Amino acid sequence: MALFRVVAEVAEKLAGEAGRLKKRALIAEAIQSVHTAAPDGEDAGWFALYVAGTPFAEADARKLNAGGALLSKALLQVSGASDIELTAAYRRHGDMGAAAFDLLVAEEERGSGRQASGLAAELTLQDVSEAFSGMATARTTAIRASLVEGMLRRASPLEAKYLLKLMLGDMRIGVKQSLVEEAIAVAAGASVEAVRRAVMLEADLAGAVRRAFAGTLEEARMKLFHPLGFMLASPVETPEEAVDRFTEKPAKNPAVKVKKVRKKKGDEELRRELELDSERETEVSVAVETEEPMLAKAVEAFLEDKYDGMRAQVHCGDSEHPGRVAIYSRNREDVTESFPELEEAFAEVRPEVDGALIFDGEILGWDLEQARALPFAVLGQRLGRKRVSNEWRRQVPVVFMTFDLMYARGELLLELPLRERRNLLEAAVEGLVERVVSPVMVDEQARQPQAALFPGAKNKGIERLMISPSRLVESAEDIERAYADARARANEGVMLKAAGSVYQPGRRGLAWVKLKRELATLDVVVTGAEFGHGKRAGILSDYTFAVRGAGGELLNVGKAYSGLTDVEIAEMSAWMMEHTLEDQGFFRTVEPLMVLEVAFNNIMRSGRHASGFALRFPRILKIRTDKPVAEIDTVERVEEVYQSQVDKPADNEA
Repeated sequence: MALFRVVAEVAEKLAGEAGRLKKRALIAEAIQSVHTAAPDGEDAGWFALYVAGTPFAEADARKLNAGGALLSKALLQVSGASDIELTAAYRRHGDMGAAAFDLLVAEEERGSGRQASGLAAELTLQDVSEAFSGMATARTTAIRASLVEGMLRRASPLEAKYLLKLMLGDMRIGVKQSLVEEAIAVAAGASVEAVRRAVMLEADLAGAVRRAFAGTLEEARMKLFHPLGFMLASPVETPEEAVDRFTEKPAKNPAVKVKKVRKKKGDEELRRELELDSERETEVSVAVETEEPMLAKAVEAFLEDKYDGMRAQVHCGDSEHPGRVAIYSRNREDVTESFPELEEAFAEVRPEVDGALIFDGEILGWDLEQARALPFAVLGQRLGRKRVSNEWRRQVPVVFMTFDLMYARGELLLELPLRERRNLLEAAVEGLVERVVSPVMVDEQARQPQAALFPGAKNKGIERLMISPSRLVESAEDIERAYADARARANEGVMLKAAGSVYQPGRRGLAWVKLKRELATLDVVVTGAEFGHGKRAGILSDYTFAVRGAGGELLNVGKAYSGLTDVEIAEMSAWMMEHTLEDQGFFRTVEPLMVLEVAFNNIMRSGRHASGFALRFPRILKIRTDKPVAEIDTVERVEEVYQSQVDKPADNEA
C-alpha cells in the first residue's frame, strides 16, 4: 500500500524542477511505480489526483469544508507553536504548507509530541482518502478538525506541508492537470488524446489512471453534471486587428527549378539543345517573376455582442436524473442554488423529447421592461448568495443568454465546426424557449409559483433561455458599427468567432477574439500595501490606492496587484518598507507619495471604499514618478467617468 510520503517527495522535487519534460517524467515514473506495487488497487489513481492538487475527482461534488482557520488551528494544536510563531512562519513563505514544515521541524527538534502519542508514523494514500471522505460528510467542524489533526500527527513535516497545500487547493508545484494527463499516458503506454478524452468525458483523473492501465480508455462515456472546460477568447484592441486575425495570409510561391538531363551527342546537336534549354529556362524565369501574388482570403466569422455577465454552463435533460439541473461557473463551481429561477426553468427540459443538453453562455441580470442586460454591478449583488429571496428575484431578475451548444443527441459536439453547432443550438432553443420559463415570485417554503399571492403580469412565467444574436461579419467598419451598437445596449463589446472553429475547452486561441475598450485611466496615490503570496511572499505587492476628495482628503477607491514587472514590484516593496506609517502585520499604511496610473473595466458605486466607488478589475499601467501627488485625480473625476458609462447601474439600484 503506497504511502503519502511518495506524493510529498515527488511534489517537493517537482517544485524545484523548471523543465516541463522532466516534471512529466518524474510524475510518470512515480505513477508507474505505485501501480506496479499495487496493480489491483486505487493507489496510482489517488497519487495522480493528489499531485494534480485535487482531493476528489471533478465529477465528485464533495468538498472538504476546511478553510484556513480550521487548518491553522489544527496545525497549532499538533505543532505546539504559538500564534506569533505561525504568523512569522507564514509571512516568511506566504504559504501555510511551508509554514507547517518549519513549525513541525522545530517541534521535532524540541522533542516530538507526535511520536509520544504512539501513533504510527506512516500515512497511506488510503488513509488520506478515507480522512477526506470523512471531512466531506462530517456534520460538525469539530469532527473535521479531529480528522485533520489525526493526519498531521501521523505525518512527517514534508508530508504535512503537502497535506495542507492539498487541502487548501494550492499546491504551487508548477503542475497542471494537463501535465498529469500526459504523465498517465507515458506511464501506461497509452495515447495522450485518449487519456484526455476519458478525463473530459468522466471528469475523473483517478478513474482515467485505472482505465489507462486496464486498456479501457475508449470505453469512457460522457456523464453530465460535471463542468467541461470553457473555450476562451483572445483580446484585440481594434477592428482592424480583428479582421487581420481572421484573414488567411497567402502562401509563398515555391521556387521553380529546372532539371536538365544530358546525353552524349554530337557538337552541333549538343549546341542546339543547350540553346533550347537556355530559352526554356528564361521563359520559366520570366513566368515566375511576372505571376501575380495570391490574394489574402478572409475567414468566415460570426459577430456577436460580448455580454458583461457571469459565464456559465447549464446541464439539463438527463434521462437518468429527470428534472435535475446543474449550473457551473467559469471556475467550475456549482452555482445552481444561487440562481433558483434558472434551475426551475431548465427543469422543464424533457429527456424523452429534448434529450440531455449542455449549453454555454452568460447569466445576465435582465431588465424585464427594457428587454436588455443589467450592468454587472447589479448582477454582482446576487452572486454568492446561497438563499435567493423573492425580493432578490424581483429586484435582479436573471436570464441565461446562450451562444453555444456543447452536448446534444447523446454526444459531445465539441469537434463540430461552430456553424454546425450554431444550427443545432438554434433548433434546440426554438423548441425550448417557450417551456424554459419560471415566475418572478415563488412560495419561498415550497418553491412553487405564487400566482394567487402575487397576481399580475410580473409573476407570469418569464422566458429564461435566450440565444445571442449572431451574424457574419463583413468588414472592419462593420465591426466598429457593431461595437458602438453593443455599447449602446450596455454590453461590453463584441465577439468574433471563426465559423469553422471547433470548441477547445480551456483554450484561449485565435479562433475566438473579443473587442472591448478600456475607460479613461486614473492617476491615484498608494495609501497601503499588503504582503503577497507564493513567489511574492515577504514582498509588499498588493497596493491600496486613493483619489482626492473635495476637501483635499485622500479617499480609497480600489486595490491592484497586477501590471508591474518583478523588478518594479521589488523596488516598490523596498520603497514601501522605508515609507511605512503603520505596520499592521500583513498590511501596512504608507506615506501617500507614490503615484500610479491604473486602468479598469468599469466603475461601480460601493460602500467598501471611502470614495463611494470601486474599480472593477483594476490593473497598474505605470508608476508615475513624473507626477506629483497634488495632481492625482479627484472623486469628481471618478464620478465623471462613472457617469460616462453606458452600462452603469441606475443609482437607485446600486
